Amino acid sequence: MNILALDTCTESCSAALLYQGVLYECVEMTQRGHSDLILGMLDNVLSQAGIRISSVDTLAFGRGPGSFTGVRVGVGVVQGIAFARDIPVIPISSLAAVAQGAADELNIDHIAVAMDARMGEIYCASYQRENGLVRLLDQERVCPPEDFAANSSVQWVGIGTGWAEYDAILRNGFVDHLDQVSVSHYPHAANIIKLAQVEAEAGRVFPADKAMPVYLRNNVAKKKAQQ
Repeated sequence: MNILALDTCTESCSAALLYQGVLYECVEMTQRGHSDLILGMLDNVLSQAGIRISSVDTLAFGRGPGSFTGVRVGVGVVQGIAFARDIPVIPISSLAAVAQGAADELNIDHIAVAMDARMGEIYCASYQRENGLVRLLDQERVCPPEDFAANSSVQWVGIGTGWAEYDAILRNGFVDHLDQVSVSHYPHAANIIKLAQVEAEAGRVFPADKAMPVYLRNNVAKKKAQQ
């Protein structure tokens, strides 16, 4: 299956293409302008493979959580392409993509992902790697860093930007159960493809109108007004 993927949920903007078993990827760090970058990045990976969008079977995307604007940009682009080309979509958690990338890079099995959500909160979830793929153990949520703690007695690896922002607080929740911390991890489209392959093989693909964002935080405007 030929899968085109994108992620715009964080400051790491990325596109990737799996075509005939070969992976092509484009990644760029940016604080803004995701909508300007991502279409060019999609064209870039298609050009690398020497194909047109018509050769793509499925679109995968980071559905959040993450930056409110970034998540909306990604969903909007995916819906536009999927509707125009009648291509099915596969939504993938940005937190799962972070966990998968860390698991592959660091060769770890128990991953506690905490991404900085601003406003004194984190997006977080715990994962376990099984047969090379990460599996969600609890639930994704947005919460104050002091509310995220070890949910079992195994040794965890703290992953993500939340650990950089709230290191001392998060370590308190993982006392005696923290092996190491690695903060420079973001959701990448290549990791989204790896997770999307399993979904595609299981037939869990959706029409364009089911490409929906997951924000976790539904009262963004209210919280900003309170600051």
